[in-house]
This record gives sequence, C-alpha cells and structure tokens, in this order.
Amino acid sequence: MAKGLTKRQELILQYILDYIQKEGFPPSIREIGRDFQIGSLRGVTVHLDALERKSYITRANTPRSIRVIHPAYQVSNKVVMLPLVGSIAAGVPIEAQEHIEDMIPVPYEMVRNVDKAFLLRVRGDSMIGDGILPRDLVVIKPQKTANHGDLVAAMLGDEATVKRIHFDANMNVKLMPSNPAYQPIEVDREDSMVIGKVVGLIRDYEGMAF
Repeated sequence: MAKGLTKRQELILQYILDYIQKEGFPPSIREIGRDFQIGSLRGVTVHLDALERKSYITRANTPRSIRVIHPAYQVSNKVVMLPLVGSIAAGVPIEAQEHIEDMIPVPYEMVRNVDKAFLLRVRGDSMIGDGILPRDLVVIKPQKTANHGDLVAAMLGDEATVKRIHFDANMNVKLMPSNPAYQPIEVDREDSMVIGKVVGLIRDYEGMAF
C-alpha cells in the first residue's frame, strides 16, 4: 500500500495513472465515480481531496485537471494540459482563472519550449487559406510583439482574433485574413494589442460541422 493512503485512495490513484497512460489525459470526476460505483460527485471529490492533501495529486477548478505530482508516481510527459481561454479583457492576464473554460491535453512536443502557452477556439472561416477551420483550437505562445507576416492572436476590445499581421512602410498595422471574402482589419485602436503567436493547431474531426 502506498504510504499514508487507504486502499480505496490507492486504487483511485492507480486508476488515474492507468487512465493517463492510456488516454494521454486525466479522467473526469464522473468517470471515476462511474468506474468505482460512487453515487455522487462529492463522494469522488472526498477521495481526490485526500490525495491532494497528501501531495499525490494536484487539481485546478476545471474539468480533467488532475495532475499526479508525487515523485514515486510520475507518468510520461507526452502531453501537457493547456488552458482553453474564452473571452479576454484587454490588460487582464491570460491565465486569469475566470477566463479559463477548460483544460485540454496537448502533445508535449508542440509546446516544449513555450512558457504559459494557451489555447483559443477559432470562430468563423476567415483563415481557411492557412488551413485554419471553424472550431479548431490554436496553440498560442504568449508575446506582445510580432514580425511582418506572423500568424498572431490579437485583441480587439474584449475579443481575440487570429490573423496574419502586416506592417507597411510607415509601420501602420493591418490584420490580414486568408479568405478573400473578408477585408483586412486596420489596427489603429487603443484597445488593440498582440497577445501571442500561433505555434500549433488541434482539430477535432468528430466535432466538425460542414
């Protein structure tokens, strides 16, 4: 038996480890409850609270956020959990908890050298020329500057958009779509800013609608 754990806690810990090894991301509370025949979410969280208190796991206040941290139970780093960010207010830190909709598993190789990477869900079809489709998740490397032609995430008011950034000879800025049905966006607003560079893309084919 693992030191300091009840038999039930040890079984749940092993279940979490096996699930991560198989799926690449942690189980949900509902899945743990189902597979251990625990009738309520609270019944599951009691065990998870104990595992967290004993420093075997850590959790965030989002779905599928369980992470095993005990040195004796480390699992492969083939994935990392990145925050999927919803609406963002200019000037508010990206990692602010109130803007995180979910935690999503992302291949480690995609973000191995990126600190505080996050995800945005693409809305609309303005970037289909770059192979970016509606509902895709783009992986963002946080940064406030960009080079001409970079594929960036930028804030326009309280909304984030993904476009290619262009500078003219006078350093005027335009955000360029890659779909001819859309017009470039001239950036001359005080509430606009670059928040990051697109470094990866994740697509859920089952969830796509055409």
